[in-house]
Amino acid sequence: METPAQQLVGTRDHKPRARKRFGRPRLLIVGCGDVGLRIVARLRDRFRIIATTATTLRKGQLRAAGAVPLVVNLDNPATLARVRGFASHWIDLVPPPPSGSRDPRALRLCCASRGQVVRAVYISTTGVYGDRNGAWLDETARPAPANERAKRRLAAETIVRAAPTFASVLRAPGIYARDRLPLDRLRATTPALVSDDDVYTNHIHADDLARLAIVALLRGAPARIYNAVDDSQLKMADYFDRVADRFRLPRPPRLARAALKAVVSPAQYSFMSESRRLANRRIKEELRVRLLYPTVAAALAAMHD
Repeated sequence: METPAQQLVGTRDHKPRARKRFGRPRLLIVGCGDVGLRIVARLRDRFRIIATTATTLRKGQLRAAGAVPLVVNLDNPATLARVRGFASHWIDLVPPPPSGSRDPRALRLCCASRGQVVRAVYISTTGVYGDRNGAWLDETARPAPANERAKRRLAAETIVRAAPTFASVLRAPGIYARDRLPLDRLRATTPALVSDDDVYTNHIHADDLARLAIVALLRGAPARIYNAVDDSQLKMADYFDRVADRFRLPRPPRLARAALKAVVSPAQYSFMSESRRLANRRIKEELRVRLLYPTVAAALAAMHD
């Protein structure tokens, strides 16, 4: 018999169960994009969900998904008044601002929800670990962010974990799904690194990240860090090769690091400069989640063309 948490995270063939709509707890999903919508699909019959968006253009999509849309701009403190008193639970999917080393968005959200939210989840990034030359790490490793983007995420984690809220943090790596694959990159024949120069990357399917967020919301430990990663141990170019093979596209050409740096954008190159492998024992033993897609290979095999 499934536990309530197992019923909430669902399976590939998840169908919402009928449930009385009166008296449901309220869940605020802040920055409800792709992963947020996957959470809505699993929780809309258990929670009254308020989903924030920074633009009115997405209100119809959020409403159709089963959420109450709310236009909130975390860069505009005046709009934060709209979230006060709305929910006892929240999941924060909003990235930090594009510049600086801090995250005022996370600070404003925590201040706005102070004294009202009893359980929360913040989705961070595995980038806070920095480059570890392919070494294995778990959540006890000291963060060493190497770029401003990761420093902002670590600053947000610190804010959330210090807030008087029962909040857990999920550190997510590269998120993929059928509609989140590097197919355009492959079609453009963007080169990848030769094996000796290549970096280890970590992955999580968007459905599994949504499920992990739900379980962390229900039973995550306060201020606890969880590596939200699957079991894959792939170098970046090997990941591209697997996707290319699955969708019958040419594998990317391989270049040495110096040659590749000269032909890709700084943003692309930044993701080829850090190598690490992350252990996921906590999500299995503490959150007791069995991933739908434990490896990239398993997910690709299940995808349609």
